[in-house]
Amino acid sequence: MSHDLDIALLRTFVAIVDTGGLTSAGKRVGRTQPAVTHQMKRLEEIVGHTLFDSNRRHLSLTRDGEVLLEFARAMLRLNDEARERFAAPDIAGHVTLGTPDLYASYILPDVLGSFSRSHPNVEIQLRCTRSIHLHAALERGEIDIALMTNQPEFRRGELVRLEPLVWVAGAGSEPERRKPLPLAVLPQGSVYRHHALEALGAAGLQWSVRSVCDSIAGLQAAVLAGLAVSVFPRCAVTPGVRCLDESDGLPKLPPIELVMHRKHEGVSDAAEQLAQYIAAQLGDKPARGPSPALADK
Repeated sequence: MSHDLDIALLRTFVAIVDTGGLTSAGKRVGRTQPAVTHQMKRLEEIVGHTLFDSNRRHLSLTRDGEVLLEFARAMLRLNDEARERFAAPDIAGHVTLGTPDLYASYILPDVLGSFSRSHPNVEIQLRCTRSIHLHAALERGEIDIALMTNQPEFRRGELVRLEPLVWVAGAGSEPERRKPLPLAVLPQGSVYRHHALEALGAAGLQWSVRSVCDSIAGLQAAVLAGLAVSVFPRCAVTPGVRCLDESDGLPKLPPIELVMHRKHEGVSDAAEQLAQYIAAQLGDKPARGPSPALADK
């Protein structure tokens, strides 16, 4: 390879993978589909390898394409961090960020790490608890901002993204075959619990709550032990867990809304900068899980 890799080409390449097609990728990067196609031809010429296996309906990455994808994500991350570091205002201060432990563990580490490298003088304190408790803490002014699961009784927050909900079971067990269906759920007031029970009721399926856990760790323990079926956001699906669907006799679930809330008054520049950064970063990332078929629909 005699030429340097072009960041713009890599950004389009990643957009194709993340959005599932050429047209949708073009909308993300602000280019027409023919321009996107030309960019991918140019990228393949530079690396000297075919990046996509294609047929009439689908595009999928070749082995070389999968290797380049990892490099491309790393290069884009470093590029964007450097750009953010020198373009962002020089801010400092203390921010208390509230979020459920699930989001703190599965979707925020990379985002917070990147923000901290760009804004080394901002101190971030995390408060992890369920969304219903975070909302109350915001109303009391105890935390500055919160990334949480939207609920009907909350005042409207900034929609960050929709996260798919999935039925899950342990890889070495089949609790979905038991009657009534054994469930591991969060306590009353949980949106996950509400959607699960509502979907089962609408489908006329019998169920029994076998485990009530106040955290994702408790739900994972019940699922991995084979005690019950549960409902996870797709971002929390890990090795050892199977996703279940209609083919397993379970009803489809609606997505949840990840929302950003700010306290009523006195939001600092540092807190606002962090809130905007989280919303922009998570809103531009696909939900974690199997890569979508790379096909325009």
